[in-house]
Amino acid sequence: MKLKYMYQQMLSHIGIITIAFLILSLLVSQYVESLVFKNKEEELSNFGEEILDELDSSFLTNTFILNQYQEVLKERKIYLTLFDSDGQIQYPIENRNLKIQFTNKEWAKILNGDKVVVNVDFNRFDQAVSLVIIPFKKGDILVGGILLTAPVSGTREMIKEFNRYLIITVCITLGISYIISWFLSKIHVHRIKQLQKATSAVANGNYDITVRDSDFDEIGELAGDFNKMVEKLKISMEEIESLENRRRQFMADVSHEMRTPLTTISGIIEGLQNDMIPESEKEKGLELVSKETKRLIRLVNENLDYEKIRSNQVKLNKEVIELMDVFEIVKDQLTILANKQRDEIIIDTEENSTVYADYDRLVQILLNITKNSIQFTEAGVIKLIGKKEKDATVIEITDTGIGIDPNDVEKIWRRFYKADLSRRSNPFGEFGLGLSIVKQLVLLHNGNIHVESEKGKGTKFTIWLPMPMKGHDRKR
Repeated sequence: MKLKYMYQQMLSHIGIITIAFLILSLLVSQYVESLVFKNKEEELSNFGEEILDELDSSFLTNTFILNQYQEVLKERKIYLTLFDSDGQIQYPIENRNLKIQFTNKEWAKILNGDKVVVNVDFNRFDQAVSLVIIPFKKGDILVGGILLTAPVSGTREMIKEFNRYLIITVCITLGISYIISWFLSKIHVHRIKQLQKATSAVANGNYDITVRDSDFDEIGELAGDFNKMVEKLKISMEEIESLENRRRQFMADVSHEMRTPLTTISGIIEGLQNDMIPESEKEKGLELVSKETKRLIRLVNENLDYEKIRSNQVKLNKEVIELMDVFEIVKDQLTILANKQRDEIIIDTEENSTVYADYDRLVQILLNITKNSIQFTEAGVIKLIGKKEKDATVIEITDTGIGIDPNDVEKIWRRFYKADLSRRSNPFGEFGLGLSIVKQLVLLHNGNIHVESEKGKGTKFTIWLPMPMKGHDRKR
């Protein structure tokens, strides 16, 4: 059986309130009844003691005083009876020689001089009464006593009237409590339903949903936590989607990059097997196979290198290096390539300029950038510039080549950007994995790299590498 949360809330509220009011009503009713009887007892006792003080020595003989008191007491519905040491009635006169039926316990108290109080007596009188018995003793001798009785009907009516008003009050209060409970339960259930609908929406893949939150109570805090969770899920899903898109793009790029050399290699091997290539062209074909194979190996190695750098598997052995030495090595390795393009490599660095970096990785960075500059510069100049700026070394590599379109400047750091441009029939190709690795290596050095380019006028790469703190001044 399914019981809605709203009804559970209301039942719990009304149940607790009802039980609390029942207990409170019983306690209040008992207290009021006890208070009423206590007041009646005090009233009877005060009258009895006053009469005894008035009679004093003429206890059994002063009928005049007793008659006066009886007249006053009748108006208050209180009845006076005087008895002697044997329990024999002495007043009123008409009941003389009748004996009051005291219980053994009551008589023992009277003999001891103690007051006897009975809140309700149903048996010894014509009607139910409250009674007080005050004994009168002279020394240790019991002379008699006064019995004052008052019908309980008036007292009962008062208690009954109070209970009636109490019941009405409780009913009204329960009615108001029911309305308040319904209203509050409705609010809570509405807030929970909002969370339920939002949760269902998230389960169906909608991450653009939010619920109202607050710091007022736990439900408001839960709504806030829910919104944070959805925001993180949205970011995670966007990252997953981005990674999936990158994975698809990566597979497409790798396939594109590998397809051309593999097609070339396959065609040459097939031609050699079927004697379709003339003897004079076989050596050229084998040289092309070797070149394309090395290209594939380089592609695989660059991918592995890139992934190692991205996953922080590369450890740098940083040291202080003379910039001139590094620039000379780069120039020596790329001179032949520069000559083919009729380019000139110029080194411009301050004397004793140094850089704090991993030697092998710094050479890799500079070779990659300079090689690309040579590739896209014909009959131009490539400059390697080194200088100090505060606590850093700044390296600039400039060329006078074809430049990069402003819309494509930030895209050159993308993996396989070369493949993207080659699909647009760019005659020069582009940067491939080289610049992606360059940027990762610079960031690994806690440095920064920036590129500026103008179409047809050349490109400038600026690398910023921080100098070591004191204690890291080992020099190469």
